[in-house]
Amino acid sequence: MDGMMGHGKDHNMGGMGMMTPPPSPSSSSSSSPSISMPSDNNNMMMLMKMMHTTFYWGHEAEILFSGWPGSNTGMYVLSLFIFFILAFLVEWLQRSFLVGSRVDNGVVSRLLRTLVHALRMVLAYFVMLAVMSFNAGVFVVVVAGHALGFLFFGSRV
Repeated sequence: MDGMMGHGKDHNMGGMGMMTPPPSPSSSSSSSPSISMPSDNNNMMMLMKMMHTTFYWGHEAEILFSGWPGSNTGMYVLSLFIFFILAFLVEWLQRSFLVGSRVDNGVVSRLLRTLVHALRMVLAYFVMLAVMSFNAGVFVVVVAGHALGFLFFGSRV
């Protein structure tokens, strides 16, 4: 039970769980030396400095995946374009004729609507996680993608 609780703590630390946990008191013996790991503490401090909890502007971001898009400005612009398209697609899928179609209630129709809904949820969660990077550029393009998608598909303009 104790090991499971420690695993949960590491999992919730968002990437910092890669450090080895300290040995439990029951597993240490008098013959095993005590190991201090100052480099792990320094790595943890560096990771904490890199994690943003407020919005920031800049192309040096890490969005969804470790090292992506990196410090390359072109890759950052590409990632902004991708998240704009994903937010736009979420709006399209939400208002798609496949989701709201009630004409054919057969098994195939229900499965198709379920698959479209699942795809929409996957895309929506990817967009949400991208916004949680706290990069202001990502936030702006996601809001713009949702707004433009709603304008095209939801407002009947």
